[in-house]
Amino acid sequence: MNKIDSFKGEYYYLSNFYERPVTYDGITYKNNEAAFQAQKCISYEDRKQFSVLNASEAKRLGRKVSLRPDWESIKVDVMTDIVHAKFEQNKDLAEKLCNTDTAFLEEGNTWGDRIWGTVNGNGKNLLGHILMSERDYLKEQIKDNDIEERDM
Repeated sequence: MNKIDSFKGEYYYLSNFYERPVTYDGITYKNNEAAFQAQKCISYEDRKQFSVLNASEAKRLGRKVSLRPDWESIKVDVMTDIVHAKFEQNKDLAEKLCNTDTAFLEEGNTWGDRIWGTVNGNGKNLLGHILMSERDYLKEQIKDNDIEERDM
């Protein structure tokens, strides 16, 4: 099976740390990590402070904020929405994601994240699964558009 086992080098664009603006819930962030970490905050005003942060700064600040009470139950949906926004708003990245074809996407890492990624192949790899679902969605959109154009 074809597998991309880390989001480094030519696949860094798959990482939430990749610097590419994404607008989510009316705020434009420098990267997906900042957009995701901001959603931990209860207030819209508190979320705005993340808009100017690079990914590392956002992750650090995200560890210090008071979590909204529903965070654990919504965080996967929030990540899914933010990943979708990234590729919807950045067509060149959407094309690159589609070009991974059927490769299994795994955020292999050395920093111990077994929820969003894997360590030595062990973990839930939620980000990888979200990216593969987004890829399937994008390919379906392309297919639907091709069908519509032929029918015209």
